[in-house]
Amino acid sequence: MNEPLRNYMHVGLIHFMAFPQTMKGDGPILETLKTIVTDDYFDVVAVSWIKDPEVRRQAKAMLDTSHMRVVYGAHPSLLTAGLNPNDLDEEGRKRAVEILKNGIDEAHEIGAESFVFLSGKYSPDKVDEALARLVESTKELCAYAKSKGDMKLALEVFDHEIDKKSLIGPAALAKRYADEVAKEFDNFGLVVDLSHIPIIGETPEQAILPVREHLCAVDLGNAALLDKTSPRYGDHHPWFGYPSGVNDVEQLRDFLKVLLDIGFLNQEAPPMVCFEMKPMEDDDPEVVIANAKRTLNEAWARL
Repeated sequence: MNEPLRNYMHVGLIHFMAFPQTMKGDGPILETLKTIVTDDYFDVVAVSWIKDPEVRRQAKAMLDTSHMRVVYGAHPSLLTAGLNPNDLDEEGRKRAVEILKNGIDEAHEIGAESFVFLSGKYSPDKVDEALARLVESTKELCAYAKSKGDMKLALEVFDHEIDKKSLIGPAALAKRYADEVAKEFDNFGLVVDLSHIPIIGETPEQAILPVREHLCAVDLGNAALLDKTSPRYGDHHPWFGYPSGVNDVEQLRDFLKVLLDIGFLNQEAPPMVCFEMKPMEDDDPEVVIANAKRTLNEAWARL
């Protein structure tokens, strides 16, 4: 592809994954956020909960000045609390919804245009019941997000069996879920992550084509599946080209090709495409970020 990739997508970085020391809502949030907003490769940044109101105020000021699109990811607060929006226990489901509503409040406060969350645990013998609870929770959250203004609600697709073991899930179930929510709400969509596709056991076509009408953003990352003894086995988002990883330039190129073919990547309204990379052990976060940018540049050049 000879045209600049920025013509077809707004590239972003998930802050709390690139700098995991901020994942609990504290730590060097402002310092690490500045690393992203001063890098003009990125047009989007995904942030998460910020416990300190003053730090949150300063982060908002930085984001307002940066001229970037902002996404809010609710995963850390939901997973830390061990809550489940498809919990069959009604009190548990309500607690999860309340945590997510608090996240929507915070997302609105910092100026995020979309709010991303994930489903709870998958139980193969309780799929229909859990799906009904998830639809109920999602509709309640969509209504709440609408009350805050023009905010998109999005659910990120994870895996059933290896890592997060979330209800949503393979593309067929993701479509069934999204179709149901979309009957009532137009501020809802799905996020598909390149790193989750091999964990689910699907190809890019199998993961994307069934849900193309609901797709509102995508994430780019790697998964280490070739060595079960690796500390990064599963959904730990190592850098592209990691020895036991399954995604590199070729896989990223193939993923982008599907997105181009269906018109998701386009020049009229470039979508948000965010790197989800997690430094571990002795990784330098800035080197991991540079790896991601080079890999995307190379994959785009090969289209």
